Amino acid sequence: MVKHSRRFNTLAEKVEPEKGYEPKEAMELLKEVSTAKFDETVELHIRTNVDPRHADQMIRGVCSLPHGLGKTVRVVVFAGSEGADAARAAGADFVGEDDLIEKIEGGWTEFDIGLATPQVMPKIGKLGRILGRKGLMPNPRSGTMVQPQDLPRAIQEAKGGRTEYRTDRAAIIHSSVGKVSFEADQLVDNLAALASAIIRDRPDKIKGASFFRSAYITSTMGPSVPLSLSALQALESPE
Repeated sequence: MVKHSRRFNTLAEKVEPEKGYEPKEAMELLKEVSTAKFDETVELHIRTNVDPRHADQMIRGVCSLPHGLGKTVRVVVFAGSEGADAARAAGADFVGEDDLIEKIEGGWTEFDIGLATPQVMPKIGKLGRILGRKGLMPNPRSGTMVQPQDLPRAIQEAKGGRTEYRTDRAAIIHSSVGKVSFEADQLVDNLAALASAIIRDRPDKIKGASFFRSAYITSTMGPSVPLSLSALQALESPE
C-alpha cells in the first residue's frame, strides 16, 4: 500500500472521492490542492471500456491543445536533403539522418517529439527498441511521419502544444493537459480538446455512453480529482 506524506493526506481531504466534479470545478480544486514548489503538470487519466487485446480497439492519436503544454518542446526531425533545410528553417531543435541515428543508438534521447519523413522511416526502424518504450518513435498512426512539405506545420504544432494519447495494457489513457499555473478556463479548454479527440477515435464497437469508465485529473505531486463522465463527454472543443 502506498504511503503518502502528511501534506498529501491533508490536501486529499479536500477532495470528495465519490463525487464526479464538473470540469471547471475540478480544475479550480486541483489548483488549490497542488502546492509543490514547482509548476506541476496537470494530467488526465481515463479508464476506457475498450479491450486492448484487440488491435481494432486500440486508441492512439495526437491532439493540439489550444493553450499549449506550458513547457519548451524539443523536436527531432529525421530527414534527408528533401526535408532537412525546411525542418531547420521551421525551428526543429535537431535535424539529421545517419548521424542522428548513430547518436541515438549511443544512448542519446534528449528530446520530446520525434518526426520523420517517409523516405527515412526504413532507416530508423532499428531505433524502435530505444524510442518505442519512451513514446518517441515516429509513427504514421500518431501523425509523426510527415511529408517533407508538411514539416513546418508539424513542427509548429509540436512546439505549440501537441500531446499524444494512447491506451495502455489496462485500457487507460494518460495524457498531459497543461500546467497548474494555467488559468482554470485554459485547462478546461485543453481538457475539452483532448477529450473530444479521444472520443472521435472511439472504436465503432464501443457505444458512446459506455466508452469512459472513469476519469481523473491530477497534478504531479497532488491528489487526483474525479471527473463527471457525462460532463467530460459533453465538453466541446474550443477549436
